[in-house]
Amino acid sequence: MLSGTVLLHEVAKRIILRYLRTRGFLDAVIASDMLDEAEGVDLTYTTGGRRTTVKVKADAYYGIDPAKVADRDLIYYRAETSSYGFEAIADSVTRRPGWLQRSSADELFYYRIALGQTEAEVAALMEEPDEVFFAELKVERDDLKVLPMRALQGWFDVVGDRFMSRPVLTSGRSAWHRIVPAADVEANIAGVRDLGSLFASIALR
Repeated sequence: MLSGTVLLHEVAKRIILRYLRTRGFLDAVIASDMLDEAEGVDLTYTTGGRRTTVKVKADAYYGIDPAKVADRDLIYYRAETSSYGFEAIADSVTRRPGWLQRSSADELFYYRIALGQTEAEVAALMEEPDEVFFAELKVERDDLKVLPMRALQGWFDVVGDRFMSRPVLTSGRSAWHRIVPAADVEANIAGVRDLGSLFASIALR
């Protein structure tokens, strides 16, 4: 079974894919043929007559219920930070650049999502068909921002070192993320689109 940040990433991709298809992007697909991390591509869809590639970043720091934030079993329900977390160093040993610099995607789908279920419950739901997954997943809050990747990469290359860094353990490796206030990103990157909450419009009840 999947676990940790990898599991949350797969949940996010599944939700976003369904959302795109319900909005008429019927050719949207998970980029299973582009799993090389160097590509940094998770989804593709066609818009404006051209194929668009997407990097998905899932962020669980979006919870507002203090009791759930304090519940250590709810690892996908952390307190909202109003920040973006950008991986600057993918591996502290090799110093490999993070996904933000390496991604060849056209867009970054930055998906904040707070889940009111344990890791084991979420992992079990990922094994279920859509009619179960989308009926039983407890998405308490979610929000999707779409950022133009080239503009974001260029800006971050210049200013990234100014922001607080934080170690993050991902798939057994120690990475470093820069924590960037959302206001700074959205004031400096033209073309950021706020799609708001996705899950309420696609959940099965």
